[in-house]
Amino acid sequence: MAVITHDSAVRRQLRSGLICAVVSATSFGLSGPLARGLMNAGWSSASVVAVRVLVAAAVLVPIAAAQLRGDWNLLRRNASLITAYGLVAVSGTQLAYFNAVAHMEVGVALLIEYTAPIAVVGWLWLRHSQRPTVTTVVGAALGITGLILVIDLRSGLTTSWVGIAWALAAMIGAAAYFVLSAHGDGSLPGTVLAAGGLLTGGLVLLAAGAIGIVPLHATTNPVVFQDFTIAWWPPVLVLGTVTAALAYVSGIAATRLLGSRLASFTALLEVLAALTFAWTLLGEAPRPIQLLGGALILIGVIVVRRGELATPDAPDRA
Repeated sequence: MAVITHDSAVRRQLRSGLICAVVSATSFGLSGPLARGLMNAGWSSASVVAVRVLVAAAVLVPIAAAQLRGDWNLLRRNASLITAYGLVAVSGTQLAYFNAVAHMEVGVALLIEYTAPIAVVGWLWLRHSQRPTVTTVVGAALGITGLILVIDLRSGLTTSWVGIAWALAAMIGAAAYFVLSAHGDGSLPGTVLAAGGLLTGGLVLLAAGAIGIVPLHATTNPVVFQDFTIAWWPPVLVLGTVTAALAYVSGIAATRLLGSRLASFTALLEVLAALTFAWTLLGEAPRPIQLLGGALILIGVIVVRRGELATPDAPDRA
């Protein structure tokens, strides 16, 4: 009877975690098409990201303060985690990606960054002796193959070792996002971690722009999408509240429920969400090879989930 109860609890946890992961991936996937609209209206990419994370911080900080209930010692005890989250998982990943695409094609940079789940698997194996099952490895291979097809790399791409180095740094930052999200003993609410990390990351991005590492400029021009034109501020508001605040909070919840490994592979669904939103908002219809890649990603996530169900429970700590 106890075994049945435990299995039911595990399955409920997995179900809740997968729901949070899908919400997070879908929210993150909306950011690209909205950001493209703003950039077409004259915004720099760094300005879009800085405003996005700072708006999210403004939304989450009051909620986080209420959750702390005056326990500022909890905040101080987790200061290093929050700082690392903001510097590495938020601003570090974004800055590395911007520098990567300055030296190489966007598709190649994305492909390298989205190999983060493999880095998560390697980290958990080396750090915590959490060896992946054969099923998990097969699912990982399917997911990465699908990712390659979705990005649809073309022939004749140039290679930049500087760009590759920056893209690898972005991949490490993305992997750190999943590892840090699962870190802790559960005493620090996910909203507090997200709010502190986003505020830290946003301020770092502003500082990077001030000293010239990334260009910061914005306009008040209308934003044009496929079937409609809108003022600049609604996309900014949605970027901050949905694609950052909701995305990071649900992503942290998913990682704590699923563990870094399964959450990182489920996050590949962000690529599918981005394709769908780009089709809807920008008129960029996916090609057949991308649809095939999307199907492989979905199959890969399902297979990885089965592999995780077969993995004995183990602590998932950084």
